[in-house]
Amino acid sequence: MADDQVGGDNINMGNRLQLLPENEEMETEDAEKPSINFDPSLPTSHAYLGSDMEEFHGRTVHDDDSCQIIPVLPFTAVMLIPGQTLPLQLFRPQEVSMMRNIIQRDRTFAVLAHSDTGEVHAEFGTTAEIYAYREEQEYGIETVKVKAVGRQRFKELNVTEQNHLKPRRTWRKFHCANMTSWPPWVYALYDSETLMNRVKRQLHEWDENLKDDSLSTNAIDFSYRVAACLPIDDALRLQLLKIGSAIQRLRCELDIMDRCTSLCCKQCQDTEITTKNEIFSLTLYGPMAAYVNSHGYVHETLTVYKASNLNLVGRPSTLHSWFPGYAWTIAQCQICGSHMGWKFTSTKTDLSPPRFWGLTRSAMLPRIPQTGGQEGDEGSRLLCL
Repeated sequence: MADDQVGGDNINMGNRLQLLPENEEMETEDAEKPSINFDPSLPTSHAYLGSDMEEFHGRTVHDDDSCQIIPVLPFTAVMLIPGQTLPLQLFRPQEVSMMRNIIQRDRTFAVLAHSDTGEVHAEFGTTAEIYAYREEQEYGIETVKVKAVGRQRFKELNVTEQNHLKPRRTWRKFHCANMTSWPPWVYALYDSETLMNRVKRQLHEWDENLKDDSLSTNAIDFSYRVAACLPIDDALRLQLLKIGSAIQRLRCELDIMDRCTSLCCKQCQDTEITTKNEIFSLTLYGPMAAYVNSHGYVHETLTVYKASNLNLVGRPSTLHSWFPGYAWTIAQCQICGSHMGWKFTSTKTDLSPPRFWGLTRSAMLPRIPQTGGQEGDEGSRLLCL
């Protein structure tokens, strides 16, 4: 949608536009939280990719702890979570050819979890299964449009590790339960139902219209859905993805939701953009979802009622809008000029909310105060396990 960096034309939603005068930039201080009559199914349908996509049914499931050879999609800026929708527009010939081969097989590819901390090798990732697909050609350029969904977490193995796999030692789940004197509240800290209910209460604060029926009753699927909608940076998301237990993942997610107070500009780090109380959901999948712009760049976008310390660039445009009925305007950090997201304004008088902000996850840094006894490098955050 907008420029993130110098020379970043491939990540624009529209054209480069000039900066608006200051008196037209912000109107967040007096804004109130309006009622919502927007259809939450519209953004998650990704209608901007076209309505004539070929749809697929069925699901490919790989056995747990099995070794698979799966093609890896390169140049993916999203750290995919199981259950998360991934829209793609691919132009590179090698990627187009790869997708054609995948469609002929089991429609499954791998997305490596590359962190933004600078590590070259990604150890973990998530498989993605294609459920909608279309090829088109314009000006001699072949393009593939894809809708995929994250399926299973995986760990990348090298040849040495594969030749030295050892059987995992297993223990009975409640082997020592009848010999302990721990009180019930200790067990509640590690009970999946209790943890899920605590997370649901937090989610209801973000989305008053959230229905429990739309949430999975399976602790694993539920924990992945929560991870996908948390506005955290890649370092924290990678920590969640590495956790092999749904119970531990839920505990970490609760820790993040309880301690995260606000979201700041990732470049400035101290410039507050919005607070946790301003987050709301405008889609069926929660307050954050992934969208792809016309240049093929994927943005995970968080919807909030209010934002501060932002400048608007250019005029509102409805071109390739992810939220039908809304026009977008580029938003940049007022201090450093980094691309933070967009302001969406209604083009219809009867559409509510009349305006909101869509902030891109890659530009935000969660403010999570360190608790007593925590030590680590600057910028690192330790999660409660």
